[in-house]
Amino acid sequence: MRLARHIPNLLTVLRLAAAPLTAYLLLESRFTIAFAVFAFAALTDAADGYLAKRFNVRTRFGVYLDPAADKLLMLISFVVLTAISIVPLWLTALVVTRDAAIIGAVLVAKYFGLPLDIQPQPLGKACTFVQVSYVTLMLLSLMLNVDLGLLGYGAAVVTAILTLASGLSYGHVWIRALFLRHSRPA
Repeated sequence: MRLARHIPNLLTVLRLAAAPLTAYLLLESRFTIAFAVFAFAALTDAADGYLAKRFNVRTRFGVYLDPAADKLLMLISFVVLTAISIVPLWLTALVVTRDAAIIGAVLVAKYFGLPLDIQPQPLGKACTFVQVSYVTLMLLSLMLNVDLGLLGYGAAVVTAILTLASGLSYGHVWIRALFLRHSRPA
């Protein structure tokens, strides 16, 4: 059981390492290996959460590092796929803006002492699933040397819609926390 306590955090650290490795492999046109590394990293995201809950081994380290590893993997993947002209710039800008806004809201709330506790929401989880699926689809198209055409554009639009909806949902949480702060009696 002692070793089991560290497995979720080890998987998270591996996912952190996978982000720059995926970027390097994409930039070197090693698409099959990049796909394998990204797929492994995506699977570790599901596995570390499951294991932490299953064995009740959640750690403070994991609570902070897990979402950071997720964001790093996705942001690096979107940016590099845009740099090599696979993902449209507008979609990457939306993904980066959403994540920056969420992180910024948390930092501002902490600075001003706002009661903001952003927990994963169903729409946020759906957004993450769709973003991972989109990156996976783009990596598959590179690996198989297939032009996705309209399918790729449609997948980008679906990803954008969920990214925007999720960002607005988290924005609603932030505004509600701000409103609660100002509506409390002095």
